[in-house]
Amino acid sequence: MKRLLLGSLCLMLSCVALAAGPSEVRKQAQAGMLVTGLIEVTPEGKVKSFALDQQSKLPAPVVELLGENIPTWEFKPVVDDGKPVAAKAKMNLRIVAKRVDDQHSSISIEGAQFGENTNQSGETITRKTMEQPKYPPLEIASRVSGTVYLLLRVGRNGQVEDAAAEQVNLGVYASERDMDRFRNDLADAALKAARQWTFNTPTVGKHINDDYWVARAPVAFNIILRGASPPHDEYGKWQSYIPGPRELVPWLDKSRLMSGSPDAAPSDGVYQVGQGLQLITPLAGA
Repeated sequence: MKRLLLGSLCLMLSCVALAAGPSEVRKQAQAGMLVTGLIEVTPEGKVKSFALDQQSKLPAPVVELLGENIPTWEFKPVVDDGKPVAAKAKMNLRIVAKRVDDQHSSISIEGAQFGENTNQSGETITRKTMEQPKYPPLEIASRVSGTVYLLLRVGRNGQVEDAAAEQVNLGVYASERDMDRFRNDLADAALKAARQWTFNTPTVGKHINDDYWVARAPVAFNIILRGASPPHDEYGKWQSYIPGPRELVPWLDKSRLMSGSPDAAPSDGVYQVGQGLQLITPLAGA
């Protein structure tokens, strides 16, 4: 089953229509949910088992969708000392709901990211110092929330050699001109902070002697109303947003395959690119 049709999500997808014409919002608005868990694969790269975090909090259609698709996935075999071995890794899955008509929405798996083997440590870069960016004044005044998905190139000294905003998703709808301004302001603020970040570099593994490492780092900008729960406490809840375009990164070495999806990662983490399990079949199964 590649996707499911639902009727209950139309109100969620319509909530951002309050600031503009609903016909325009229907073209752009979607609701997303980040599901995390663990996956175990055989030496041949087949899925042996998987477990979803806090499954009781997830909507039944989401659990059904993942249950139909995850067992069909295949991964590039993990090799250790020249032999394929079983592996277990963390997984982050982006589930997206889009409007189909006035009564129905569809849900599908739009992105996935698989972390390092949970039996290993020290093979990836980890955060050392990461000051939070300053919230831009215009976006505070306009009550604009959003998430900037950064791509970082980290040198052997643990400092950021280059950074780019790969995608910016907004939590509000406005004119195209205003949304471009909001995305640029949030991206600039995130990049200014990121260029001062430092990281611990790998101490073991096949990438220990690399000249540099590439990582994704989502940065969330959220205005929390008094009495409201922070977004990171809303696991299993749909969050409506306007997805931004995915930008090309000119300094990225194309020989380093860009695995995963920019927005298939929890906010305020660091996720090294090219590390961990590599999916070789479609997310939606056969």
